[in-house]
Amino acid sequence: MTRFENDATPLPLPRGARRPALWAGVKRALFGINPADTSFARRAFRGDHAAVREQLESVGKSFVHGYHAALEESSPEALVARVGEVGHEWIGFAYEGAAMALTILDTITPWRRDRLQRFLAGPGEPHVYLMIVGAGWIMARLPVSPQRLLTRFDPVLRWLALDGYGFHEGFFNWPKAVERQEVPARLTGYFRRGFDQGLGRSLWFVDGADVRLLPQTIGAFPAARQGDLWAGLGLAVAYAGGRERAAVEELKRAAGTYAPQLAQGAAFAAKARERAGNLAAHTELACEVLCGTSATGAAEVCDQALLNLPPDSAEVPAYDVWRQRIQERFSEGSRT
Repeated sequence: MTRFENDATPLPLPRGARRPALWAGVKRALFGINPADTSFARRAFRGDHAAVREQLESVGKSFVHGYHAALEESSPEALVARVGEVGHEWIGFAYEGAAMALTILDTITPWRRDRLQRFLAGPGEPHVYLMIVGAGWIMARLPVSPQRLLTRFDPVLRWLALDGYGFHEGFFNWPKAVERQEVPARLTGYFRRGFDQGLGRSLWFVDGADVRLLPQTIGAFPAARQGDLWAGLGLAVAYAGGRERAAVEELKRAAGTYAPQLAQGAAFAAKARERAGNLAAHTELACEVLCGTSATGAAEVCDQALLNLPPDSAEVPAYDVWRQRIQERFSEGSRT
């Protein structure tokens, strides 16, 4: 039994909607996700701020929209049109969902395994960060080797797939991943750290963006995991948004010595949005507070830190050297 059968309910087509081809209908019936499964009520997330809940539930709806679009559309042009229906602020999440669906189809159809790569080489390229994250979701739902999945992507950015895995487990299985702090046994070494970065991102949803609760949640984890959790959280604060300036300032104060990790996550969010051309007001706000610069400035820090990266070592991938450089830059800025 797949994870889809465990925690997702296929949806019927809306009345009056265009009827998909038979194969598209079969794919939706087998792998469809009910948007209600991403709601705060269904997931029993914490926090009672109505505006925050509305903002973050829009993230889940946009992801599912893109996911179903990729299941149902056979041409890149049609998929781009469907994904674009969610609007400027949410389009990255829709591309993330589309990547998950394309990766699933590549995995289950041996006669064609190039859907994701072809889409990434074309219209999906500006959204490469979110699409690699989305591809990583399938590790939580299908018996896919993490090592083998990562070989499909850019040697530096490939670790973002582990972020997707960690986010999925925090979002859909937070009592296990957050309260009991369990990590999938098959993950070792830096795979666990990539997982924690995604898990940290999920905490923005699990704790309902409650900036007083979030430091307590992270503080309950072993110290060795907290830096990556704060980094993932920073990415969610800046990419998903949902809180006003005073709340983001309070979160930065609570981060304490982990403020550079929080800033690095926000800078990643700024770079992802800048590359896709969908910068948002909440990303600008988060970068001003957490990074001490504009979203464009934070994205530029990411670009500069990416130059002349060393090759992967046995212990530290080039991706983490990139992250460390960004954290050092913002650590220097905070000291100044």
